[in-house]
Amino acid sequence: MIERRKVSHQVLDEIKKRIKSGEFPVNEKLPSETELAEIFGVSRSPVREALSVLAATGVVESKQGGGSWVRPLQITDFLEKTTLEVMTPAEMIQLLETRMILETEAAALAAERATEAERKAMAEAQKDLEKLIDDDEQIGDEADFAFHQAVMKGAKNPILLSTFTNISDLYNKAMKISLEINRMIRGKKQQVYDEHNKVYEAIVAGDPEAAREAMHIHLSNSKEKLETLLV
Repeated sequence: MIERRKVSHQVLDEIKKRIKSGEFPVNEKLPSETELAEIFGVSRSPVREALSVLAATGVVESKQGGGSWVRPLQITDFLEKTTLEVMTPAEMIQLLETRMILETEAAALAAERATEAERKAMAEAQKDLEKLIDDDEQIGDEADFAFHQAVMKGAKNPILLSTFTNISDLYNKAMKISLEINRMIRGKKQQVYDEHNKVYEAIVAGDPEAAREAMHIHLSNSKEKLETLLV
């Protein structure tokens, strides 16, 4: 049985070891969340979190209704590069709370200050995200990040943008886990796209209150999803 200290991290490391050793073979389906939880003597929550990280970093592939499969990569080399630490559920929620503080006001400022080029960058990110709505192979993290980054740039506040940039590594790590979860929930990618559109439309309309509210709803929904699935 795995010790309770840093359970998700230990589950992640153990799955990686078993993939590397061949116990969980390439191109084969991993045991289910329930089976892995029984193997490691833990609840399903840390198993789900570990699988999300493995999927986000490309070690396994999540298939809707079909579990997780070990991808045919150069596993020996790849696993050595997979150094993302597992964020605890509490840390992911705290990061989202930080984003809500930063990005709701950034959206309002962008409605007042964003240039045509920045609005165009938001629109282009949305086009890229729209193309991936029905693509089960991609989670859309680059397009998602590009949209939020364009909003932050549109706020025209160097300190706000610098703060966003300084947490970008942590931001991207959490985003990949969150979007990987979205891929397994029917209609969730469409919901994210629609929520982005409401933020974008409010910014283009020059309506700071609507932009603030739309961003707050978007991030609140993300927070609620993670609280439901991870906590």
